[in-house]
Amino acid sequence: MGVETLLQVYWAEDRCEAVLGNPELMARLKKSNYDVLVADLILPCGDLIALKLNIPFLFTVRVTPASTLERHCGKMPAPPSYVPAIMSGLTDRMSFGERVKNIISYLVQDYIYQSWWGEWDSYYSQVLGRPTTRCEVIGKAEIWLVRTYWDFEFPLPSLPNFEFVGGLHCQPAKPLPEEMEEFVQSSGEHGIVVFSLGSLVANLTDERNNMLASALSQLPQKVLWRHKGKRPETLGANTRLYEWIPQNDLLGHPKTKAFITHGGINGIYEAIYHGVPTVGIPMFADQPDNIEHMKAKGMAVGLDIKTMDAEDLVDAVKAVILNATYKENAMRLSQIQHDQPIKPLDRAFFWTEFLMLIDFPLSLCGFHISLTFK
Repeated sequence: MGVETLLQVYWAEDRCEAVLGNPELMARLKKSNYDVLVADLILPCGDLIALKLNIPFLFTVRVTPASTLERHCGKMPAPPSYVPAIMSGLTDRMSFGERVKNIISYLVQDYIYQSWWGEWDSYYSQVLGRPTTRCEVIGKAEIWLVRTYWDFEFPLPSLPNFEFVGGLHCQPAKPLPEEMEEFVQSSGEHGIVVFSLGSLVANLTDERNNMLASALSQLPQKVLWRHKGKRPETLGANTRLYEWIPQNDLLGHPKTKAFITHGGINGIYEAIYHGVPTVGIPMFADQPDNIEHMKAKGMAVGLDIKTMDAEDLVDAVKAVILNATYKENAMRLSQIQHDQPIKPLDRAFFWTEFLMLIDFPLSLCGFHISLTFK
């Protein structure tokens, strides 16, 4: 039996049909004898492919588990009195008005799910040859690997098949490229600031880029800025542009004083892992929520890209560097992240391999057990 993992990356119905409606491809997948399928929860049809191949499947979950999919399909308890809805901008400490807002957020999300994803129910029924819903099929997932952990999350009830593996990609810092190390060392006692708005943000206006560059030029630290496109006219001598940076290695460098980020969950966890205080400039999706989590945990300052000016950015960076509380809170979260008997990546491997192998010994004896945590 092979031990490959089939990764599902399809989004629209036509892409689903390109796999499920292709007898030759499905036969080849079946013949390959896959053991488990790993699917992104947001993208449809991975679960369908698993059922058609008669193999177990698990989901990876990128955001806080309080969405319609987790609550209704995965049966994850989420009391609205203290479990904030995703993308609500709320924390676990809510006033009465905020709790009302949270309930409304849940209802709005449920409505959007029904109007957006409800059309998939007929497709799922057609493929499986029986009446069903996408939510019912989602609920058949054996394991949900949530890419957060209790250093990031607010307190919330959970289920045995929800495994929190936030920071599974983090690792000790490796040596920097020689040229980059020389620039970092030239920062002296002031250290460096790492600045990245992620791989998806490369279309800021010249005015906005010049504002950012002007702010960075006023810092005593050296700045490494992941930047694509036109070189800002106001770029200071202390700032160096890179199309790509070894972000994890930079955040783990002893001279790193602060991290300016858009708030993607991978970058957030690298900052937590290495204990680096953060300035958040969220753009879209889960990023505003991620920054709100970090603000509530005391290791970040948040800014609004639409309204901020150069002075705001300078003040925010100075605040997280000069106010020792931010560094102390960052180190506290880092200690929580490191204080795990089994590393997140090892736990993710364990449960994936568990699904691959659980049927194997008993099937030799003529028995078949489908093990589901529910």
